[in-house]
Formats: sequence, C-alpha cells, structure tokens
Amino acid sequence: MAALEKVKKKGDGRSKMEDRKPKSETVGGLLGAHISTAGGVANAPARADDIGATAMQIFTKQPNRWAEHEVAPEEAAAFRDALAKSGVRFTNAHDSYLINLASPDAALRAKSIESFRAELRRCHALGLDALVSHPGNFMDDRADGIARNADAITQALEQEPGATRLLMELTAGQGTVIGATFEEMALLLKKIPAKLRKRMGVCLDTAHVFAAGYDLIKDYDGVWARCDDLLGIERLGLLHLNDSKAPLGSKKDRHQLLGAGEIGAGPFERIMRDHRLANIPKVLETPKGDDMVTNDRKMLKMLQAFAGKGAE
Repeated sequence: MAALEKVKKKGDGRSKMEDRKPKSETVGGLLGAHISTAGGVANAPARADDIGATAMQIFTKQPNRWAEHEVAPEEAAAFRDALAKSGVRFTNAHDSYLINLASPDAALRAKSIESFRAELRRCHALGLDALVSHPGNFMDDRADGIARNADAITQALEQEPGATRLLMELTAGQGTVIGATFEEMALLLKKIPAKLRKRMGVCLDTAHVFAAGYDLIKDYDGVWARCDDLLGIERLGLLHLNDSKAPLGSKKDRHQLLGAGEIGAGPFERIMRDHRLANIPKVLETPKGDDMVTNDRKMLKMLQAFAGKGAE
C-alpha cells in the first residue's frame, strides 16, 4: 500500500505503526454495531448474533436520562451467560449523553461525576471490555475545561477500580466540545496520572474526525501518521465506523450509512485492509432504518467483503 511510504520513518527505517502487524482470527476481525438492550442487557448478545456481529456496543442505561441503577448479581450473571453463548468477543458501553465532566457549573459537574462513576460500576459488574466516553464541553475557558475534565476522570477512576478500559472518543468539534484534535486529546490524557492512564485509551469515530477536519479521503496516510505520532496506535481501543452526512471540517456530528455520505466507501475499504488496524474492534453507529437488523447486516457484509480482498 502506497500509504505506508508516506508514514514518518523512525529507527530502522520502519514506522512504529509498521512494526505492529496484528493477526485477525476472522475475516474483518472484530466487527459489530450498537445493539439494543430493550428488555434487559441479557438480550443484547443474541441480537448481535442476529446481524453476524463479533463485537457490540450497548448502553447500560437510557442515555438521555439521569436515572441510575446498579447491576444486580442476577442481571450480571444472565448477561455473562448470554455473552458466553454468543459469537461476540468484544463488548463496550457508551456512556450517557448528559455527562459533562468539563462543566464549570459545580452542580452539573458533580452530577456528571456521579453518573460517570455509575457507568464504570455497571461496566465492571457486567465484565465489559471498554467504556466509551465523550470529553465534555468547556463552556467558559478551554484550558480550564480540559483541566476539569481530567480531574473528574482521575477522581472517577480512583474511586471505581476495575478491568474495563476507558476509551475517550475524538469529537467533531462543534461548539465548546473538547477533544476534536489529536493534540487536544493527547493533552487531556497527559493530565491523567500515569498509573490511571494505563486503564485508558481512545476511540476514533470516522465521522467525527472527518467533520473535525481530518481528510480520510485525500490524506488517509497523513491522518493515521498524525494519530500515531500524537496519540499512539497502541492507545486506539475501538473504531466507530460511520460515514458522514456533514462535509469535511463542518464540525457537525451527523452519521450516515457507509458509502452513502461525504466520506464514501474508499476510506472504509482502506481501513478494513490496513494491517495496522486489523485487531482493533470496529463498531457501526450508522442509521438503523426501518428495522434493527437490515442496515447493520448490509454494512457488516460490506466491511467483510473489503477485508476479504486482503491486507495491505
């Protein structure tokens, strides 16, 4: 792949990205979508099987409500049993959309920290691999907001130990949101104590980074080179594969079916054939359409077909 020729060279002439060539157990690696937990989280693994997923993302609560709950032992046991019987090998949750750990409002920030801690507890109880979280909105001053966000993450991780990895998601950059650039995400992570940072990583959403100004069409090589230089591919714990209804640099978070948006099919084919990304779980957040399975099945088959052409 010509892409590798443009990656910044280091040491023995290979980039640090080229040094890592993970092997996938199945064509396309770990692939899936956001799965409904209607009726209980234990119902999700079978729904993931229904679309042929080996990875799935869930909500552990209603994302647009503050109401929290603790996972009962029987709920956790039922979920773990259903998961073991399914073909799913990677499971993550996405936290509540209401959480704003960077808020200058003391009451909202305190409420957000408690909700975030509850998210971590539910993930630990269910045995999830990762929790995806958006950086907050600074509202007043960007530097202060980043510091508040980092302090809140530190507090929550200290108070809620567990094996679930926290993945901070790159954002589209709309309004006062934090984390739309690799530099800013790196700064946020750097402010977390090293012992806690080991429990963290990043989630890259293709629609978000495209809307933030990273050109996955004309500068695919450069985008991944900058990601590796500033964040490190080893920190990349999950990819959200979404096309974008919004154009490059629009700073608008608008998801579209793969190949039907502004990004187009090309970059997704390159992602699926890129050996550097082979073992990173990949999850769809694309529109569901009239039902919960048809579009997801179609998108997963497309990605598997891309991967079947061979790695580059």
